[in-house]
Amino acid sequence: MPSGGKARVEPAGSSSIPTLISIGYGNLISASRVVSIVSPQSSPMRRLREQASKTGKLIDATEGRKTRSIVITDSDHVILSAINPETIAARLEPGAAAGSHI
Repeated sequence: MPSGGKARVEPAGSSSIPTLISIGYGNLISASRVVSIVSPQSSPMRRLREQASKTGKLIDATEGRKTRSIVITDSDHVILSAINPETIAARLEPGAAAGSHI
């Protein structure tokens, strides 16, 4: 059992490999952990970013580029990405990896 004390229960026949999505420049996150994807320009999002930095829950995946989106996870981690929120959201949609968009 993981040190966190929670065991992951998978439905019968499901894969134990989590679905990973790219947030740019070789960085991947677990799609099942994403709660929201927001734009970083508003004052509340700037405060959220500062608060996450102070608590050690800020992950900068921008590779030195301009932050275009903030991804918030179920563990309260705040992830900065240089990819637009719409692009990340499209990657989260079922079938997006198979290229089913018209």
